[in-house]
Amino acid sequence: MKGIAAGIGVVVLSPLLLAGTAMMMASSSEAATTASFSGCLTGLDTAEVTKEVTKILDGASGKDIHIQGLDLPAEQIPNAQTIVATGLSLDVPKKGQIVAIATAMQESRLRNLNSGDRDSLGLFQQRPSQGWGTAQQIRDPVYASEQFYKHLLKVDGWQQMKVTQAAQAVQASGYPDAYAQWEDLATALQKAIAKTFPNAGKDEAAEDTESASGAGMCTPDKDGTSFGRIPEGSVPKGYKIPKDAGPKARTAIEWAMHQLGTLYQWGGSCTDSHGPDPMGRCDCSSLMQQAYAHADVKLTRTTYTQVNEGKSVSAKSLKPGDLIFSRGTAARPEHVGMYMGEGLVIEAPRTSKPVRITPIKDWDILAARRVL
Repeated sequence: MKGIAAGIGVVVLSPLLLAGTAMMMASSSEAATTASFSGCLTGLDTAEVTKEVTKILDGASGKDIHIQGLDLPAEQIPNAQTIVATGLSLDVPKKGQIVAIATAMQESRLRNLNSGDRDSLGLFQQRPSQGWGTAQQIRDPVYASEQFYKHLLKVDGWQQMKVTQAAQAVQASGYPDAYAQWEDLATALQKAIAKTFPNAGKDEAAEDTESASGAGMCTPDKDGTSFGRIPEGSVPKGYKIPKDAGPKARTAIEWAMHQLGTLYQWGGSCTDSHGPDPMGRCDCSSLMQQAYAHADVKLTRTTYTQVNEGKSVSAKSLKPGDLIFSRGTAARPEHVGMYMGEGLVIEAPRTSKPVRITPIKDWDILAARRVL
């Protein structure tokens, strides 16, 4: 694996040199546009991104390649390949490679720029005056990637940080939150490119659920704080199921809301939460199971299995009816709730607590699943 970066450097740099002065003479005004993107790239089809990335890596021109967020894929994808290859050669974990791609997307749009703010250069807009290397070195994508990773690996606790926090710890940007908008794209690119290297994706299955975490990414439009304090077991004043909720999601949310105020019961079936038998009450996963059963959607019984239902979605692109998971780990979470829209979640929290509605800001989301 140690020889990957050097070999890829030849593959990647050759197309760049052939591209001529169009990219090499990018102006500082082009670099300045990296701060102008607003909003988040959400709902990316990773399989489609993989297909398009593979076309470029197999030698296709960028003329008919379409990837959301990439306007010059013939230049950008080879640079992303260099970043991933360099990370693999340095044994940088998958998350570090995602941080690096997201950083390069924000700083240069994955272009090997010949200028930028003050003396900033290259993929990561590193500055010779700040000790990143000579201008010639920084303009070498392999060297620039190595320097980024070396600085990242020196950041204490970077693997526990949000992607945007880890990037900012290295870059010290004037736009510290801007890296978050590229996380989905960076994740899709890393996954697609890593598959082209032997054994690079061997631990991917265990890590995939981590990409659904909301930590470090753009947050949903609303976080529930506008409703103020929500008394346990009650519906916040002014809440209505969003109009864009599908009919099955609407049915599931409405049924779950009828269980508000009933006490949690671990192992309870949630088939008669208002009845005298405690085992008819709800725990977190049976609330989800029964709510969707009333919408003619069959879910498995436990949190551990529900985290594999439907398809994974980003926590920043949640829709009403999506299941969100917390506590434990992304692969084996210990709690589940249902997103209601408007930044709210309905849940059966724990023993001695009733079924309730909480703001999503109070959730440390490990994974999210769309079951419709």
